[in-house]
Amino acid sequence: MKRATPGGRAVTVLLALLLTTAGLLGTQVTNASPSRAGDTENLVKVFVVPPLDQTGGQAVGLAAVAGAVLGDQTRAGEIFQLNQNRRQPDGGALTEPNQALTPGWILRLPGDASGRLVQFARERGDDAVQMDNGQIQGGDTGFPPAAVLAAIGSVLLALITAAIVTRRRLGAWLRRTLERLREPGRRRARLAARRDLTGRFRSDTETVRRAYSTVGSLAVRSPGNQVHALRVDERSVTVWVSGDTAPPELPGPWRGVDDSHWRLDGALPRPDPQGDGTACLVRAGGTDAASAVFVDLSRLDGVLSVTGDESVGRDVVHHLLTEVAAVQPGTPVQVLGGYPIAIPAGLNQVSWTPGTPSRQDHDDESPVRATALRRPVRGIVVVAGTPDRATLDELSRLCGSGGEGWTGLVAGDVPVGAHWRWHAVEDGDVDIPVLDVRVTVPA
Repeated sequence: MKRATPGGRAVTVLLALLLTTAGLLGTQVTNASPSRAGDTENLVKVFVVPPLDQTGGQAVGLAAVAGAVLGDQTRAGEIFQLNQNRRQPDGGALTEPNQALTPGWILRLPGDASGRLVQFARERGDDAVQMDNGQIQGGDTGFPPAAVLAAIGSVLLALITAAIVTRRRLGAWLRRTLERLREPGRRRARLAARRDLTGRFRSDTETVRRAYSTVGSLAVRSPGNQVHALRVDERSVTVWVSGDTAPPELPGPWRGVDDSHWRLDGALPRPDPQGDGTACLVRAGGTDAASAVFVDLSRLDGVLSVTGDESVGRDVVHHLLTEVAAVQPGTPVQVLGGYPIAIPAGLNQVSWTPGTPSRQDHDDESPVRATALRRPVRGIVVVAGTPDRATLDELSRLCGSGGEGWTGLVAGDVPVGAHWRWHAVEDGDVDIPVLDVRVTVPA
């Protein structure tokens, strides 16, 4: 990114001041806007610190606020300077940059703040801002002399006059500029969150133990019902189940979310069996900072195709291989065609698998999978990129009906017969339609 010149920074500051005090652009850059013409006079952008029950019990800091409304956590210092020592509605004040924020506090924001968390407050003559509900921030730090206020008013009047003449062109330029400035920050913040998830998964053995304990407990308490996915967090376990020959029967103390979707709050039942050892539970990702979604590769019995963003799709496959290396070290892996993909340590990469090649016609009547039976993961076939015809034939031989019984992980589109089909998006999330959930993939 090019460094802004002093002149460019001055223009940006003036435009931000114009947005903050007058709000005269034809189209606002945030989704919080006054309702009537003329209501924009003396308005400033603010952020109201949410209650703890909306933040999962975690205190909010200035870095999180800057990331949410400015797209860049490193701009927390700007918010601190705007709010330092200003009296808050509860009588407290922000005195340190790293200070935890109290729910209900009102923080003034830079003029380029945007997003659904940004609100508006009216600036009063005593250097305070007041919300529509009567809450007030500031008012105890004094205000500039009348001469200074008069000079500022003159400058603002000149800026407002110029903005009225060119507001449409200026508004479009400003929106484009702010979007370009915010996007790198959003990408950095998103990547940092995905890397944090990677570290959490590597150190979290308790969640894996709870997942296997759940599968084993249900195998004992509810024979015939098979768990093919789980969501585990600190307070509960949710499972997706299917019956072998009949609809699954709900065992106590589980409660049904729907016919094949159960939830258990609190501690898992004891004893803590591990089932028959067939399950191969791997974390597909997390739905938030405290949960993990597991899928059972022993129920895949065919091919998983990850469509959408290619880079994220490869991250999905690499992460699943890392999970297999942790729970079933030594599993053989063969890479076919497409782009190369790194194989994690702990897996046994091979260049050839036994069996007789068999060509199949790839249409709706001849899927590249076997029927959905639960069986141990014998080996994994990896394809990074949409497979060509020859690769598709090899997938059929290794993973298809009557094949060698291997499991296929494809970071690309398998046009026909993929047993699971997930969709990756650019920001690092993956939709899993069969579970109706979206997870964040570690990076």
